Amino acid sequence: MRITEAAERLGMSPRMLRYREALGLLPPVREQGSHRRFGPEELSAVAQGVELEKRFDISPAELAFALRVMSEPAVAQAVRELGLRIGRLQAPRRALDFEKEKALRLLQGRS
Repeated sequence: MRITEAAERLGMSPRMLRYREALGLLPPVREQGSHRRFGPEELSAVAQGVELEKRFDISPAELAFALRVMSEPAVAQAVRELGLRIGRLQAPRRALDFEKEKALRLLQGRS
C-alpha cells in the first residue's frame, strides 16, 4: 500500500511516516517509480516502534539513537564513557578488585 493508506491505518500523517523512515525506524521500501510501499511487516514495525515510544516516554529520534547505540560499537563506547563520567553508569568490577575487597574485609574482621 502507498504511504497515505499506511499512515491512515497507523493513525499518523504521511509526513510522520517519512520522518520515521529518515530516522531509520523502518526499512525504505520503494517500487520502481520511487513511491514508498508498505506491507504488513512495515506496518507492524512502525506500530512496535510507536508502542516502545509510548511505554518508555521517548521520541522517535531517541528510539533511533538507541538503535544506533546498539548497532555501532564506537557510539556505544562513547555513550558508555559519558555515562561513567556523569555517574549514570557504574564501571564493571574486575575480578582482581573483587578479590582485593574480599581480602580487606577478612583482614578487617580479624582486628
